Amino acid sequence: MSALAQVPSDFLTALGTLRQATCRSELRLEEIPAPSRLAPYAVALGAEVFTPGVAPGQEPDDADELATGRFILLHDPEGSALWDGTFRIVTYIRAQLEADIGTDAMLGSVAWTWLVEALDTHRAGYRAAGGTATRILSESYGSLAGRPDSIDIELRASWTPASEDVKAHLEAWSDMVCTFAGLPPLPEGVSALPNRRRN
Repeated sequence: MSALAQVPSDFLTALGTLRQATCRSELRLEEIPAPSRLAPYAVALGAEVFTPGVAPGQEPDDADELATGRFILLHDPEGSALWDGTFRIVTYIRAQLEADIGTDAMLGSVAWTWLVEALDTHRAGYRAAGGTATRILSESYGSLAGRPDSIDIELRASWTPASEDVKAHLEAWSDMVCTFAGLPPLPEGVSALPNRRRN
């Protein structure tokens, strides 16, 4: 029996719906190694958002990176009481913020609201959602003292999708990564212009 034949049909269906997702052009999305201890079956995607003008295939400087993230789909055919289902989506997003925004006491609540609104906007049914938002202040000293202080926001969240159709969940998450990167939302039915290649 082939390895593919041993994969549950529900998980194969979920993988098929992920491939159908349409994500914003500013987002670089690629499959990365999935954690092996969280569930019998898993797939993971990594995302990066760079400043506009960085063309696909170019290697931008670190300073061009606006946000990064991971989207992990877990599946346990036996189900989990903690998950309240057989699937679980685990996500991570990190972005550097301007100092005046990063010190806002409501930042964590705003980050969580971005997640909920993105899922609702894409009509991605879910339950048992939870997460944490963390602010990280970086101060430089010694030979690095000339660097300005920076504040990063991290959001770690997980939720149980209402079905194995997770296309809308990936699309919602990709929009949220772009929101963390400071990109304006696109009106419904409008596509972003492709990044122009730098000379």
